[in-house]
Amino acid sequence: MPLFLTVNGLTFHCKFDGIENGFPLVFINSLGTDLRIWDGLVPHFTDRYWLIRYDKRGHGLSDCPAAPYSIRDHAQDLSSLLDLLEIEEINLVGISVGGMIAQDFAANWPQRVRKLVLCDTAAAIGTAAAWNERINTLRQNGMEYLREAILARWFAPTFMDQKPAEYRGYGNMLVQTPVEGYTGTCEAIRDADLTETTRDIQLPALILCGSEDISTPPRLARSLLNLIPEADYAEIPGAAHLPCIELPQAMAQLIDNFLRVS
Repeated sequence: MPLFLTVNGLTFHCKFDGIENGFPLVFINSLGTDLRIWDGLVPHFTDRYWLIRYDKRGHGLSDCPAAPYSIRDHAQDLSSLLDLLEIEEINLVGISVGGMIAQDFAANWPQRVRKLVLCDTAAAIGTAAAWNERINTLRQNGMEYLREAILARWFAPTFMDQKPAEYRGYGNMLVQTPVEGYTGTCEAIRDADLTETTRDIQLPALILCGSEDISTPPRLARSLLNLIPEADYAEIPGAAHLPCIELPQAMAQLIDNFLRVS
């Protein structure tokens, strides 16, 4: 499969792994990251699934259109990408804003999702004031200015000491994100309250959250249980906002167990 596909007038960077005739398993990355955050999970699923990862608009090697964006823009990108790939139904995993995009997609294209995994996310995240402050700061000072503050929210305190090279590398990933793409997606999060549409999701869902997450803490992630009737919840001890990086094996095992249940 090609690495770059064009839909909705934008070119997206994609990565495909596993068996092409396997059931599609799609991953959506978080704010300020690209598809590489899922690298640690990939080997756990390649024997049974066709894994599809892509850099959402404004991130990684995908196009960065002018802001603002909406969560629906991101969800429509996924729908159009699946149309291009001629895929009717998927299992869908999203983390942070990727989880918001996954919620919106599942609510508006329910026939296209078999099972849903929502990681370190919620129906609404943060306050307008907090997002506006971050947007304005980054537009004035650039991504490097908030590097350490954002990394402190991504990872548990021990991660930097235990894996200093990875900590530095993922910080490089963050600051190489275009300011326009990052702040455009901040605006999408700021303007989104998916509470009512997420109530419409009538399919099996797994809610995951790192126990040390301060961006979307466990109490916030668990609020999705009140909105999705068929949802279950599991916590990942010792991980913060990005357990796919910190504890990929533990996260993969929880997802695999969930997907294997008929």
